[in-house]
Amino acid sequence: MTTADLPVSAPPGTGAVGRPLLEVRGLRVRYRSGGRPFEAVAGLDLTLHQGETLGLVGESGCGKSSVARAVARLEPDVSGAIVFDGQDVARTGGRALKAYRRRVGMVFQDPIASLNPRRTVRDIIATPLELAGGHDSTAIAARVGELADLVGLHPSLLDRHPHEMSGGQCQRVSIARALACVPDLLLCDEVVSALDVSIQAQVVNLLMDIREQQRLAMLFISHDLAVVRQLSDRVAVMYLGTLCEDAPVDELFARPAHPYTRALLASVPGNPTPDTALLTGDLPSPLTPPSGCRFRTRCPLARDTCAEIPPTPKQIRPDHHVACHFPIDATP
Repeated sequence: MTTADLPVSAPPGTGAVGRPLLEVRGLRVRYRSGGRPFEAVAGLDLTLHQGETLGLVGESGCGKSSVARAVARLEPDVSGAIVFDGQDVARTGGRALKAYRRRVGMVFQDPIASLNPRRTVRDIIATPLELAGGHDSTAIAARVGELADLVGLHPSLLDRHPHEMSGGQCQRVSIARALACVPDLLLCDEVVSALDVSIQAQVVNLLMDIREQQRLAMLFISHDLAVVRQLSDRVAVMYLGTLCEDAPVDELFARPAHPYTRALLASVPGNPTPDTALLTGDLPSPLTPPSGCRFRTRCPLARDTCAEIPPTPKQIRPDHHVACHFPIDATP
């Protein structure tokens, strides 16, 4: 088998975002803490189109990483539908699950801890191709070289181990590994949060280039709203396992309608979000979430209805949805 038999980078895409690639419906992810069950994700709906980048934001502990791990089929206690390219993969197993995982790559938050310390960079990048099967050593070696070049890794680094490299270099290795089988969807879980600011910019630019070259769909999870704004086409805002608001990126930053979204944006230096107070109080425990709207205990607009009835997402403008009983009219 030759290099031509391996998956190769797709040509740069043109045109608008395509049809839905990923549809998450009623997603619930459960864990146990001290013997007590709780839901980290409590009935979430998301849609991600081909070639689109969806930014998923919210405070630490809101369930963002659990969403990514559930989509990657890394969490055992999950319910709801995960429809990928028209097929519900939430309970897929065997060969079908293996095929699905070839189409979904994931880059984790800690660039060093996510890599096997006993293996070289060359072996780490080659692992997905070896697991996929059907490729000889010559073709795999050629593909590893192509991926290293794609993510900006010098060939001299391929025989090093993760502990011999910087955090930024390790994250490039993680990205190369995630792209090995040319996935349709890339899950990026806080991929720049552990990096220095200058390295963050390099990794974000790399992801932008790869997205354009390969027309990847990307779920980009971050608490850094400035990075999300730079990279995303749409943004979804999570709070304590639920979805508050989702909209095209420019629409969300210009006209946020949920009080939580406005509070998040008010915390971004230089972002002109009017008459919105910064968040007060702490995120409630998912072990004992508030009744009704989970944000009501920190919301300046909360009323009796908010404690009694959980809000459901409703469209307030084209492609702009908000789960709030009393959304803010942010129209200029």
